[in-house]
Amino acid sequence: MNEAQTRMTVDKATPGLWRVTLDHPPINTIDDRMYDEIYDLVERLEAEACLKILTFESANPEFFLAHYGVAESTSRFGKPRWIEAATRLAMSKTLSIAIIRGRARGGGSEFALACDLRFASREKAIFGQPEVGFGLIPGGGALERLPLLVGRSRAIEIVLGADDFDADTAERYGWINRAIPEAELDGYVANFVRRVLSFDGQALSTAKAILNHAGLPDEARLRSTQASFGATLRWPEALQRMAKSRERGLGIAGEFELNIGRHVVDL
Repeated sequence: MNEAQTRMTVDKATPGLWRVTLDHPPINTIDDRMYDEIYDLVERLEAEACLKILTFESANPEFFLAHYGVAESTSRFGKPRWIEAATRLAMSKTLSIAIIRGRARGGGSEFALACDLRFASREKAIFGQPEVGFGLIPGGGALERLPLLVGRSRAIEIVLGADDFDADTAERYGWINRAIPEAELDGYVANFVRRVLSFDGQALSTAKAILNHAGLPDEARLRSTQASFGATLRWPEALQRMAKSRERGLGIAGEFELNIGRHVVDL
């Protein structure tokens, strides 16, 4: 990596598996530094011939990834290379798995959507794309990936309603693969990982490459939407709503962040 990791740790103790823990206190917001570290991580995994699985989980039980923190640090690339990193992750031979506890909203939901598989705690996981409630649009892939997974009508419900969704509903919609009881989640994922690690790497990567022909969004469309998102950050209504949200606790561990879906209607 070009810079020391500050937003994640990587456990490589098990051959063929990297376990990534996302850790950016106080609420695991994604900032430009984390996007840079994700980009670097993808570069590293592409060079690892024996790497079969990459898992992501959070150090914070309340927040998988809260959302994108638009007021935080600047990427060393000028603009975060998230779209490129997410596309390369999907196209890589490595299977990526998001293990979700706590809130996955906005950019956090979009990060999970960019992974190949999503397993979530039935009791603890909460999902949302609240951007419209802030006067914005999703810019990190939700507008492209959600319709492929849940269908157009449910994607409209999710994005235009800007509400929170529990794990059971997310599973029923196809937003995630499975909602699993909290007491069983780690065991389920560990068993799945053991199964996949036991299989031939060439067979795994070839099957994934062929499956990638269906179900992945066009990168040019992703970049176009990200540019549109950047423009929405300057809309007067968005600036007013973001100012109100910061006054009420955006970015702080507390009631507003825990229940964004409930509070955006009051902005």
